Amino acid sequence: MSFYVPSSALVIVAHPDDIEFGSAGTVARWIKHGCRAGYLLLTSGDVGIAAEGMTKEQARAIREAEQRAAADLIGVAEVIFLREPDGMLQPTLELRKKVVREIRRFKPEVCIVMDPTVVWTGENYINHPDHRAAGTVAIDAIFPAAGQPNLFEELAEEGLTPHKVRKVYANNWGDTTNAQYVSIDETIDLKIAALREHKSQMKDWDPEPMVKQWAAERAKGKEMQYAEAFRVVTLESDEDWEKYKGAVLGRS
Repeated sequence: MSFYVPSSALVIVAHPDDIEFGSAGTVARWIKHGCRAGYLLLTSGDVGIAAEGMTKEQARAIREAEQRAAADLIGVAEVIFLREPDGMLQPTLELRKKVVREIRRFKPEVCIVMDPTVVWTGENYINHPDHRAAGTVAIDAIFPAAGQPNLFEELAEEGLTPHKVRKVYANNWGDTTNAQYVSIDETIDLKIAALREHKSQMKDWDPEPMVKQWAAERAKGKEMQYAEAFRVVTLESDEDWEKYKGAVLGRS
């Protein structure tokens, strides 16, 4: 089976470092093979530095800088922060419209999102409510809102016409029964290096052993050493996507 590389991809998550833990290896590999990638972060992780005297404004600046450095390392074209309240993210209609705006502007072939159905992820962790909210708002923005001309019609006044996303990749942390696996053998070191850019979160912890263990567990029994896992939904068939590219996106 040939390796699928989208022409463009937008990753939609809650916080800085979510991408590096979840899908940076896949994004890095896509970029190496010609994909244009962007990151859309709904918050700036501004309550994520529990240090005495640290303000949310200071934390926001630190964490945004860390995320930009991580993105630059693997060649991401654009990083967008919506600066929603960290720790209090809600999948509101207002936020859905903001995400639709960015999808229509960036026009990705693929979106990578967080799986909103994941609550229990092992014996010592509950999936962050912001992660679940981010997944819900991203999915609802992708379908049907981003591609439906009669939803958020006012965005057309900004020159943002409807856009259909071809595939959705949801980070798979739980049941991998229906997962699709992407080999990150050639980009595991980039993934780890990008994660290390989040110095405020890593502190003295070296993520390499654990990240390689997780990725090796995903790859077990497959023709790869390291992998990331996703639930993949295809919204547009190959034939329909080719027609859409030519008629709407102006690409052959």
